[in-house]
Amino acid sequence: MMQDACPVRIAARMTRALAAGRLFAAWTLGLAALPAAAADQVLPVPVATIYAGDVIKPTMLRDQTFPENYRPRQPVVESAARAVGKIARRTLLPGETIPSLALDEAKLVTRGAPAMIVFEEHGVAISTQGIALANAAVNEAVSVRNAATGRVVQGIVQADGRVRTGQP
Repeated sequence: MMQDACPVRIAARMTRALAAGRLFAAWTLGLAALPAAAADQVLPVPVATIYAGDVIKPTMLRDQTFPENYRPRQPVVESAARAVGKIARRTLLPGETIPSLALDEAKLVTRGAPAMIVFEEHGVAISTQGIALANAAVNEAVSVRNAATGRVVQGIVQADGRVRTGQP
C-alpha cells in the first residue's frame, strides 16, 4: 500500500488545492485587491502640559491624526469642543489623547467661598449671603451655610453661580 493513498492526506491536499484555486481566481478577477487606505482619526491633544485644576482653553489643544486602528485603553475626548471649559482632574501630557475621566465640569461654587443663596417659591424671591460647604457645578446639589443664621440649606447651583432653594 502506498503512503500517498491515505484518504485523510488526499482530502487535505484536495482542500488546500481548492482553497489555492479559489484565491487565485479571486485575485485574477480583482476581488482580492488590497484594502483601501484606512481613514485616520483626528483627536484633540494638549499642546503643552495641562496640570490638575487648570481650566482648558481652546489654545491649549490641537488636533492630532491617529491611525484608524488606534484604540486607546480608556474612552477619550473625541473633539476639542467637549474639553474646552472643563477642568483637568489630573496632569495631561502634550501629544497624548485626553481620557474622558480626566476632565470635570467647571465648579461655579467653591467650598469655603461666599455663595448667594436665593429662596424662590410661588413668585417670591429672597436672597442672602452664604458659605458653600462643597464644590459644585451647574445643576448640582450643594449645601450652603447661611452667613446670618448659621443654618445649613440644600440648593441647586444655577448657571449664574447662585444657589437656588425652594420650589420653582
